[in-house]
Amino acid sequence: MSKRQLKEVRGGDDLRLITGNALEALDLIVDGTVQLIVTSPPYNIGKVYERDFPMSLEEYIAWLTPIIEKLYLKLTDGGSICWQVGNFVRDGEVFPLDFYFYHIFVRLGMKLRNRVIWRFNFGLHATKRFSGRYETLLWFTKSDSYTFNLDPVRVPQLYPGKKHAAGKGEARAGKPSGNPLGKNPSDFWTFSAQEMFETNPVWDIPNIKAAHPEQTIHPCQFPHELAERCVLAFSGLGDIVLDPFIGAGTTAIAALKAGRKAIGIDKSSEYILLTRQRVSELRRGRLPLRRSGMAVITPPATHAVSKVPAEWVGAK
Repeated sequence: MSKRQLKEVRGGDDLRLITGNALEALDLIVDGTVQLIVTSPPYNIGKVYERDFPMSLEEYIAWLTPIIEKLYLKLTDGGSICWQVGNFVRDGEVFPLDFYFYHIFVRLGMKLRNRVIWRFNFGLHATKRFSGRYETLLWFTKSDSYTFNLDPVRVPQLYPGKKHAAGKGEARAGKPSGNPLGKNPSDFWTFSAQEMFETNPVWDIPNIKAAHPEQTIHPCQFPHELAERCVLAFSGLGDIVLDPFIGAGTTAIAALKAGRKAIGIDKSSEYILLTRQRVSELRRGRLPLRRSGMAVITPPATHAVSKVPAEWVGAK
């Protein structure tokens, strides 16, 4: 698709959607204007939207490198990139993509603030290695002066009644040791921050499968809360949030819902249309979203899916 074939639509003053190649479409965005980039680039693992152009690992990294370099230019001096990736698998060998991308961002002068682990219950099944149940999100900042809003993403204190010991100094001795607004969440993410913090400091966000209320036609969609946490923590009201691989529109939805402006790019006109439809439903209050912070559902022992099948009885 040439630059002449790039198509842009606007959904009011707070939404721009561009259909076309990400590298070329980024030229339509003014340098130094984007506060936050949240994206999950294609993993090159054979999804429907990748099959026309299969790449080796080396070709894949070479394809995304100039896109990352251009994304860097779009950021404000205090801007951030949240780059969410999984693994590339070749002949049964696993290549952790965050390892390869880390060096690209560092070469540009960006600094890694967190390597967040996103764990989920259902993922890539395997027979000759352990099944994949997590992905990583790299949070890079362009400079040492950056936005970090901790309060909107705090989790409840595990021990709210804990007091400072006498050895902490007379002024603090006997006073609550925690923050009344809540605790800084870990870099291991769950959907139910409170429940999981009380049992295990993990941010355990379920991925989008058949029964998920956010499911669309997109085969590799990340959940709204993952994007929402990044938007709330790393940007402010009215800031521009960009996703160069917008897919099902999750980043744009999280941005608009939080009072930010959104720019989305995708080579698929079908996914751009899907994003427009979902944003329209959001504005009308009709978009089905899994409520942030809601506990991951565990079926009761009496539920059919929790019972051991009769044909499994006695199996070792």
